[in-house]
Amino acid sequence: MAFRDKHLIIGAGPVGLAMAKAMKQHGLPYDHVDAGPGLGGNWRHGLYENVHIVSSKRSTAFADFPMPAHYPDFPSAAQLLAYLESYARVHGLDAAIEPGRTVSAVRPLVDDTWNVVLDDDEHRHYKGVIVCNGHHRDPRMPTYPGQESAPLIHANDYRAPSELQDKRILVIGGGNSACDIASEAARVGASSDMSLRSGYWFLPKTFLGRPLTDLPIWNLPVFVQRLVLRGVIQLVIGDYRAYGLQRPRQKLFERHPTFGTEVLGYMAQGRIKPRPDIECFDGRTVRFRDGSTGEYDLVVAATGYHNSFPFLPAGMIDVKNDAVQVYGSAFPPDVKNLYIVGSNQPRNGFGNIVTPAVALFARLIRMQDEIEHPIGAVLQWQGDPLPETNLMDPGAAKREIWLSNRMLWVLRQQSRRLARERRWLGPPAQFIEDDASPAELPDAVPAKRETAAA
Repeated sequence: MAFRDKHLIIGAGPVGLAMAKAMKQHGLPYDHVDAGPGLGGNWRHGLYENVHIVSSKRSTAFADFPMPAHYPDFPSAAQLLAYLESYARVHGLDAAIEPGRTVSAVRPLVDDTWNVVLDDDEHRHYKGVIVCNGHHRDPRMPTYPGQESAPLIHANDYRAPSELQDKRILVIGGGNSACDIASEAARVGASSDMSLRSGYWFLPKTFLGRPLTDLPIWNLPVFVQRLVLRGVIQLVIGDYRAYGLQRPRQKLFERHPTFGTEVLGYMAQGRIKPRPDIECFDGRTVRFRDGSTGEYDLVVAATGYHNSFPFLPAGMIDVKNDAVQVYGSAFPPDVKNLYIVGSNQPRNGFGNIVTPAVALFARLIRMQDEIEHPIGAVLQWQGDPLPETNLMDPGAAKREIWLSNRMLWVLRQQSRRLARERRWLGPPAQFIEDDASPAELPDAVPAKRETAAA
């Protein structure tokens, strides 16, 4: 089958695999590439030893493919990778994946098809592109005076406790990775400090013997979730200030909460010392905002990641407050046949949201052939809001998916109204590939290569 008759899925992590399964089930032909050495995305490479998921196996598993019963409540990265490999094998997705392929550029053409450049030299002409490249690829480094002289790395570069052995460690940040690394430093390092710019919401992983993410609260209104979880915090943790921490200034869920209380236990034992924000570095010396100083052999910035799409034209996809500015969680308004899937994060595990979401997206991708304008343009025209945060309320998302599946006829009707009001003139000129036209791009599938759907 010609490339121009297929979509290209970029990324073979959990979201990319789920999207591939949905495409296959809906009879939509696709190719699938990943820059890594195999499927699994971040769970195959880019993680440190001893990492476990913070949401439970039940809330993380795909809705139609439960994790093995013998898995613990919070599986390791190796177990999750084995689960993803099993998912791909059972559904016949693995043979279609081309590992070790870097997407260098993705550019729209005048006829709303796409020129994709792989590994800087191979051009392919696709009907559309589905971006599932994840949100843990582009490290966000903090900026402090003098940091160029400091022994500073990003958490993305950290791999094993041996790197912390007998060292004085400072971890910047209070998220899940920061707490894991600070706790490992408390076990094997000479000292472990944590620099926190502001207060964080720490939640216990379990409550009354059950994983917190399995409690029947996540479909309730957000204000009810907050009330329940604040009660859990008071019962299990108490006042954060008792651990030397700041009280959070933001509401719960205004940024991603931290799951786990191990770091709080180490603080209570004096094995992890909370520190305020950093003022500046002077070699191994760190001066903090309260005037205190510390000497460190290694500073680990667990300061998160940017949502970014370096292979797309600059300005095509906006990101505000870490939220990718697409409609309906996937659909840009200015270009056709481009889909950004999985850029937001459900608060209590991806599986139960991803499974119904990608099935809906597959239906909409098929519908795009019937619609003159991009689906995102129709959603924009009818007044759908853009996201304000990259955190997804699981209950609201499930309700929206359920309703959207039953209201596709309204979207089709709205698209006809928009087409009568104004014509679709193609992608903006600044994004169009200047040096390639559809007729010049290769359409032949390489010999002896298996395709996902013929």
